[in-house]
Amino acid sequence: FLFLGMLFGSDGLFKIPFEDYAFADQVSTVALLFIMFYGGFGTNWRAARPAAAPAILLSSLGTVLTAALTGLFCHFVVGMPLLEGLLCGAVLGSTDAASVFAILRARKLALKENTDSLLEVESGSNDPFAYMLTAVLLTAMESGITPGAVARLLGAQLVFGLAFGFGVGWAALWLLRRLRLDGSGFETIFVVATALFSYAAPAMLGGNGFLSVYITGILLGNGRLRSTATLVSFFDGVTGIMQMVLFFLLGLLAFPSQMPAVVLPAVGIMLFLTFAARPAAVFLLLAPFRGSRRQKLLVSFAGLRGAASIVFAVMTVISPVSTDHDLFHIVFLIVLFSISLQGSLLPLAARRLGMIDEGGNVLKTFTDYVDETPVQFIQFTVPDGHAWCGRAVRDLILPPGSLLISLQRGQEQIVPNGDTQLAAGDRLILAALERETLPGVTLTEKEVTAQDLAAGARLADLPRRADALIVLVERGDSYLLPNGDTILQAGDRLVINNTEG
Repeated sequence: FLFLGMLFGSDGLFKIPFEDYAFADQVSTVALLFIMFYGGFGTNWRAARPAAAPAILLSSLGTVLTAALTGLFCHFVVGMPLLEGLLCGAVLGSTDAASVFAILRARKLALKENTDSLLEVESGSNDPFAYMLTAVLLTAMESGITPGAVARLLGAQLVFGLAFGFGVGWAALWLLRRLRLDGSGFETIFVVATALFSYAAPAMLGGNGFLSVYITGILLGNGRLRSTATLVSFFDGVTGIMQMVLFFLLGLLAFPSQMPAVVLPAVGIMLFLTFAARPAAVFLLLAPFRGSRRQKLLVSFAGLRGAASIVFAVMTVISPVSTDHDLFHIVFLIVLFSISLQGSLLPLAARRLGMIDEGGNVLKTFTDYVDETPVQFIQFTVPDGHAWCGRAVRDLILPPGSLLISLQRGQEQIVPNGDTQLAAGDRLILAALERETLPGVTLTEKEVTAQDLAAGARLADLPRRADALIVLVERGDSYLLPNGDTILQAGDRLVINNTEG
């Protein structure tokens, strides 16, 4: 879509006149906030938690260190003024979450040492830090800035970003669990509005809206909502559209005729960024952790630059700051090279380094439950005169390894138990060890902790909710279809079908 935008742009074949950087900045900001929200929403925090510490270290200090080293290279080698060089480094400081997610999902690349989760969290959370650096340097170049002013600016960015991220996220979760919005599309509308508010509120107060919207996305995506899988699919589509719009719009702004003049500095900066600045930050910051040298090499190579860098470059164009070099087209070319070359070579690099986990499933690092649990559902209707008519569920002879989990009688959804009597016309759903969305199947998860009263107890001995049924027990790497004699253990993850959330 970058090439398509260039083709239709002012300097392309179709000569569409478009040089409105301010409009592009507004549209790009909206697109980027949804991309960042989805980056958080689609992250399975339970799977990513072991890699959270190194990932957050890379996304924060790693971004600062990478930007500083790249900025110094731009100053001493490319010949940019110091602040302009550091600005270029800040603009290029973040990695592209959308590209990393797309490659991991499309190729189903499960990586060893929890590297897929590390890359997912790092690439999803480093845009806010690159944005902060860009804002600070633009302010410094425009009117000068003191260390105290830098501290106040960064403090406001972090404090408001964190406060609104957690506050809006928890408030939205609280409301979603108490309001029945599912089934009418209102839940999706509510989550979209939450994402917009989570960005706009801190941004109005001088906070970091991108940080806020990412945190809100993580909280909502891991909040065990009834329709998490549906929302992930929705935002996956929205993010895809936003990326198309974003890349096409940025392509429209580009002038191919001006690019030959900046090819050499762009290639030089990209090579230094890829093979010196990024690896230096990765090896330095991951040294305290137990990751192997192969992991550090792969993480170093996986630092793809993407749309966020071009969006931040647009910020430099619309700011009052004047630069000696054409930062927009330099960054544009670097992103183009990075996505096309690094992105296509990332799977090969992972295989050459022996980092592919053949037995793993990268989809478990995302929150769309459809891909996470291998449950298959069978639906059928009880015909008139069938032997099951009038019989209680406990008296039925079901196929081995299957469980009746839902019953639809007219417009009523019933979670069956042993005393439930079947009638002609009942629509039954049976579970067996893949899933498609079926009426009456609303799955949530719950982990049994050591302090939980359920730990060590038989299912038949536990108090039972009339609106809920345990469908599956995930124990380590195995899955159990439970019955009344199943004894729960600490660490078990229960998959529950319920009608009340």
